[in-house]
Amino acid sequence: MRKFALGSLVAALMAGTASADTLREALVSTYATNPTIAGQRESLRATDANVAIARAAGRPQVSATVGVNQDLSRSGILNTGGKGPTASVGVDLSYPLFNGGSVNNGVRAAKTRVEAGRATLRAVEGDVFVEAVTAYMDVIRDRAIVELNANNVQVLGTNLEASRDRFEIGDLTRTDVAQSEARLQLGRSLLATSQGRLAGSEENYRRVIGKRPEALAPPPPLPPFPATPDEASRVALANNPDLISINKQASAAGFDVRVASASRLPTVAGIVSGTYVDSLGGNSGTLPSSGTQTSAGLNARIPLYQGGLPAARIRSAQALEGQLMERTIATERAVLSTTRSAFASYQAAQNAIASNEVAVKANELALEGARAERSVGTRTVLDVLNAEQELLNSQVALVTARHDAYVAGFELLNAMGQAEADDLGLDGGPLYDPLGNYRRVSGNWNDWASDPRHQPVATRTVTPEEAAPAAGVTPPPQ
Repeated sequence: MRKFALGSLVAALMAGTASADTLREALVSTYATNPTIAGQRESLRATDANVAIARAAGRPQVSATVGVNQDLSRSGILNTGGKGPTASVGVDLSYPLFNGGSVNNGVRAAKTRVEAGRATLRAVEGDVFVEAVTAYMDVIRDRAIVELNANNVQVLGTNLEASRDRFEIGDLTRTDVAQSEARLQLGRSLLATSQGRLAGSEENYRRVIGKRPEALAPPPPLPPFPATPDEASRVALANNPDLISINKQASAAGFDVRVASASRLPTVAGIVSGTYVDSLGGNSGTLPSSGTQTSAGLNARIPLYQGGLPAARIRSAQALEGQLMERTIATERAVLSTTRSAFASYQAAQNAIASNEVAVKANELALEGARAERSVGTRTVLDVLNAEQELLNSQVALVTARHDAYVAGFELLNAMGQAEADDLGLDGGPLYDPLGNYRRVSGNWNDWASDPRHQPVATRTVTPEEAAPAAGVTPPPQ
């Protein structure tokens, strides 16, 4: 079912017209340039680095010490007759042999959080794609509504002129003219409102997708959906990335409890050290002026009492684990609610489309009949105006229902975990591979490795006309 549905969606998205921007092109642009997606990728990269941080606690630690010391005074048995400063160089190697399992559990927690981060990235991609689809459909809907209202204003203007002409010859009353004029002004008001809504939709499109909308092609058909809300809920509970992420976070919190518990256990480390000392001024008598020392051994730390710190850390970690367990249930509730609501909204919008299509045809026929009956005197001007308004209302309702159905359908896909880049077949460039950065950084041993300073990949949408002038620069005279 999932493969068939996604295959249908990919095929539909790949079918578009060359003369207009398609939904697929809008999604490709969103995937490549949206700052929310780009920012979440960087967040995942930071989570990847935490695995190397956790592993470092179980690796050898090498340190060197260098010192130059000048004695200010010596007396008695400590007076060796040295004249000058003493230089010393030491190297220490420490290797943790036993740490109560804190390193192992810390690494497991970090890896689990990486898995949670990947699921979160999937969720963010899906949510942004829903935003993009909604913005795309909002522009299509609002442009259609503006066009319908503009046509209505044109028709009402023609009606008003005809009413005035017929009033001049005594065929209509002043009341008929006033009704026509009032309806024209109402139409202009609706047109102005719809134009304002369209401007807002176009700006939202620019915010999400990264460019202004040009001519937009109709969206492709959505794939088949599950037959029942129960079936859709089962798919969502198995695939929803938000639910996968919170489950992984709860598992990682369980490892954190084990890390905190390890602070009550002994730790053992192997120690190797070497020291070289040289009395730069020399020593009197037969005493040598330099010497070396090497040593090896085991260093065990046995905590006996830490002021209640381990218990407090354990309780804190347990409480955080409990919080995430509760959030898991809350997320599960939200997924079920979103899935079933989107399913119901999609079904309702489909029914509304069917009803409004019938209503549009019926209102077209009613308007045609009202105009014919008005010509023979059996209908009034107000009857014709009402018929025109009812046709406009049904046309707007049909456009809105088609918009609502598509948006609800895509929201349902997202709730079921099927609205991500891999699912949509976006080939506007290579898809982001979260495993590539993980393999590169998670096993790093090099203290001096780093990445270049991040350069934003999201595109700015500020035009030269919108950009603020630089401070201290006087605009050129007009």
